[in-house]
Amino acid sequence: MRVSKPITVTIFVLSSTTRSERRFDLHTTIGQLKNKLELITGIPVQNQSIALHSSETDTTPLQALDDDSKSLGYYGVTDWQVLRVTDTDPSTSIVGQLGDISQVEKFELSEDAYAQRQDTVLAYKQRHKIGRFADKEVEEAETSVPHIDIPVGARCEVESTEEDFHKRGTVKFVGPTKFAKGVWVGVEYDEPIGKNDGSVQGERYFTCLPSHGVFVRPDRLNVGDFPVEEINFDDEEM
Repeated sequence: MRVSKPITVTIFVLSSTTRSERRFDLHTTIGQLKNKLELITGIPVQNQSIALHSSETDTTPLQALDDDSKSLGYYGVTDWQVLRVTDTDPSTSIVGQLGDISQVEKFELSEDAYAQRQDTVLAYKQRHKIGRFADKEVEEAETSVPHIDIPVGARCEVESTEEDFHKRGTVKFVGPTKFAKGVWVGVEYDEPIGKNDGSVQGERYFTCLPSHGVFVRPDRLNVGDFPVEEINFDDEEM
């Protein structure tokens, strides 16, 4: 008997003092979510204001998650979106009081004095020719993208650590991405065992059903004649 797996999303949780990557079931209600977020951010449930953003750089929220009875799925939350949790009354919470640095005396260093020091990030970059101090030829060589002979549309199988468990699908994307350096291969799995729908951090690279998409390094993937296999989940794993 085939049993459906819980539908989950991987999202980023941000607050004034924390940042973490978390995975939640889409059936989780906002009320249940707030209890989990209190353990993550330290912000009391009654003080939480949760806004959904498409990415960390997006300052305009998609919507507010303000109905405790509704689920994450109701609000259309997808992989790699951002939940920004705000403390509406920091004066009553320990986290809010710890985050108030208005009374802390700040140490300031002029640009000239900073440039003279040898124990700074700037000095390290200068010594090792990193960033804007790097040789132009070396920098161009590091940013070049090698050619990968993996055709889009090819059937493939992704390496799995589970014996007799074949993670098969179709190649949908090959190339550089914004979420990490190097070349990545986007795969649409035959089964809902993926991590996304072809988009990561608000950037779409291909389109597929939710939880069917994944991005892997080319060396973790084999291209060939891999027919579709139906995954049968053992009854003991219900």
